[in-house]
Amino acid sequence: MSKDMKELPGTPVSGKELKSDKIITFEWRPNAKYAWSAGIAYGRYLDELKEGRIIGRRCSRCKRIIVPPRMFCEQCFVATDEWVYCKDTGTVNTFSLSYLDADANRIKEPILVAVIDIDGASPGVGILHLLGNVDPKKIDVGMKVKAVWKPPEEREGAVTDILYWEPMED
Repeated sequence: MSKDMKELPGTPVSGKELKSDKIITFEWRPNAKYAWSAGIAYGRYLDELKEGRIIGRRCSRCKRIIVPPRMFCEQCFVATDEWVYCKDTGTVNTFSLSYLDADANRIKEPILVAVIDIDGASPGVGILHLLGNVDPKKIDVGMKVKAVWKPPEEREGAVTDILYWEPMED
């Protein structure tokens, strides 16, 4: 037994003893409730998604338009100061074919995940989302895509209000 264990009150119990009927245990699951604030920038972003719009913030110093919006520019370290609406079209910056679902279960058909640079936002400032209606063998960096939205009555102010991004017609 370690020095620390000798100094603490109580009786050491093995795992086997703990599982036996000799030790009284009590199991309790709290009914914990919590609230989370998305904050000013991301909260507005989610509200706009519910309305079928994509919004960002402009930095007055470097002029970058950041999507999803942030209240400060991580390059200039100054507050952003203007809301800017962007298009619901973009360009595939990078992509991956995932053979794991959201719960890390193996799947036969891949989920197509991409970083989309939003038209109207600064280059290299993208959102991670799903691609759909595309042959995995035909996905390419630089491919132009457009958002496919849930019907307005089904939107809830979440990134999933965009079902996926699909290739644009040439």
